[in-house]
Amino acid sequence: MKKIYFIVGVLFLMLFCGELQAQFDSQNKKAIESFKKAVNFLNYYKLDLAKESVEEAIRRDPNFSDAYLLQAEIYQELQWDEKVLESYLKVLELNPNKHPLIYLNVSEMEMEQGKYVEAKDHLILFLQFTNQRKEDQEIAQLLLRNCRFAIEAIKHPVAFEPINLGEAINTRFSEYFPVLTVDGKTLLFTRRIPVSMQTGAPQQEDFYVSQKVNNQWVKAIDMGDPINTEMNEGAPTLSADGRMLIFTACGGAGNDYGEGRDGCGSCDLFYTIRSGNRWSKPKNMGAPINTSLWESQPSLSADGRTLYFLRANKRQGPHDQDIYITHLQDNGKWTTPMKLPANINSPYREESVFIHPDGQTLYFSSCGWAGMGSSDIYKTTKISDTLWTDPKNLGYPINTFNEEHSFCVSSDGKVAFFASDREGGFGENDIYYFDLPEEVQAVPVTYMTGKTFDVQTRHTLTAQLELIDLESGKTVYKTTSDPTNGKFLVVLPTNKNYALNAGTDGYLFYSEHFELKEQPNAQPYYKDVPLQPIMIGEKMVLRNIFFDSDQYDLKPESQAELNKMVAFMQKNPTIKIEIQGHTDNSGVAAHNQILSENRAKSVFQYLVSKGIASQRLSYKGMGSSQPIESNLSEEGRSANRRTEYKIIEQ
Repeated sequence: MKKIYFIVGVLFLMLFCGELQAQFDSQNKKAIESFKKAVNFLNYYKLDLAKESVEEAIRRDPNFSDAYLLQAEIYQELQWDEKVLESYLKVLELNPNKHPLIYLNVSEMEMEQGKYVEAKDHLILFLQFTNQRKEDQEIAQLLLRNCRFAIEAIKHPVAFEPINLGEAINTRFSEYFPVLTVDGKTLLFTRRIPVSMQTGAPQQEDFYVSQKVNNQWVKAIDMGDPINTEMNEGAPTLSADGRMLIFTACGGAGNDYGEGRDGCGSCDLFYTIRSGNRWSKPKNMGAPINTSLWESQPSLSADGRTLYFLRANKRQGPHDQDIYITHLQDNGKWTTPMKLPANINSPYREESVFIHPDGQTLYFSSCGWAGMGSSDIYKTTKISDTLWTDPKNLGYPINTFNEEHSFCVSSDGKVAFFASDREGGFGENDIYYFDLPEEVQAVPVTYMTGKTFDVQTRHTLTAQLELIDLESGKTVYKTTSDPTNGKFLVVLPTNKNYALNAGTDGYLFYSEHFELKEQPNAQPYYKDVPLQPIMIGEKMVLRNIFFDSDQYDLKPESQAELNKMVAFMQKNPTIKIEIQGHTDNSGVAAHNQILSENRAKSVFQYLVSKGIASQRLSYKGMGSSQPIESNLSEEGRSANRRTEYKIIEQ
């Protein structure tokens, strides 16, 4: 919140316009003489002499309210906040109607010290002066709302026990803006370090990274070339798999942030991609994301296809900034960014935006909504790009009268990380973590990780992986395995059931199924994806084709997988396939044979209905004759009840 320390300017105007003794509330000539000396010294920024002179004026006339007002300004320049407040309170004691804005100044300073009851009383008094500027009245109303919120929040504190991440991460320098990969094994953050360790000044920002080994963070190391330069790198965001990094560099249009890092405006967003263990040379994200204004503090969705970031509304920088959203299109270009709606972006400053890997829970800091004052952390839930739930304050003492920022949350939604300069740390800002109260937790996510490879040669492959919500049929996550080592990570929010498909040119598409709707605490999946070349005789299980027990009508959630099959046939127009239905060994063999054939026929009919020529398709019921698991367990019988496709002509 912008402070309003301009009252003493009225005194300067009085002096320089010749309106002297008659305007002061003292008749003591020596007190007024000392007062004028103090004003003159302050004008030339001789603060010690100004302080001595105004103190002399007060000694000569202890009821000289103008002198206390001047004293407040001098103390403000000296950054003696407690004494500033004392001087202002003395003015109000001596002359309650001296200047209404004093009440506003006093209340803001009291809020910065957590004195909410006193601040509330002074704001109520200020608002009784009805002839004040509309802007000042609006600020007072916001502060009054904050006071009332804070008084109640303190009565109902939430659980909060922050723990320092320790000396492997934190140093005597400032560490802030932490980000985590979804597996929780990589921590990337900003550290502000001296340009010269010998002189200790000036300082610049670089990225450091730490890995978690045996549940302990190892000593963070400088990311080095080509990311860190002699200029500032700050406010990073990582894709869920840790392979894409977007960050902020500042300098202005035409300025160079390092080799090849020309900017569009005062601060721009840059990106770099990791292949294997090597990062690409960072590139400016360009238009329409970067403009002549100030862009910073990005947050990338888990699939790397939605980006949230801050943009200043004016050229002077981040004093008035809002949260924007943009999407990566299939052609590789980003959509024109748009502001989040007005119930998220307040008329004041938003910052520290973080989208959780669940893709729907957004945390951000703001000084424009009801809170403890200054900048608080809030949670909101996405309904659509243009519709979000109203922000929920995370509560006291997570939020206090200080600034709260640099916030991120673990993939399970339960643990938060933030930066603070609180006592007991290793230096300036340190990174801490704490357990989030249940009511502000995000939707838990788990993940599947592994690598894609050719099942015959065992050579790694680059493949496209797609996660589909079986209920809606919508694709919720897309990614590509690493071109160097084939490794991938797919985020799995735990509130739905999913189909996972993987494929690349010349190979059968791979199918996997995840039932997570009733598993909020599902553990990560570690599973490689073997891809089979398209060859006669090769076959693949379709794991997301569903039928009711002893029925052969396709269930609606089968459509996502069937549509992938349609796309596969269209992409490979020369192949012919046989659709095979299989059952377990429960019941009568003849009945199972007929059931399996009817199920295969249902798939055949669906493909034909979508335009696949019937001459390219055949179907066959296999009954229980070809089990792939033991029928002695329910898990084995479930695996044996399946639909497959087999290449019969290429």
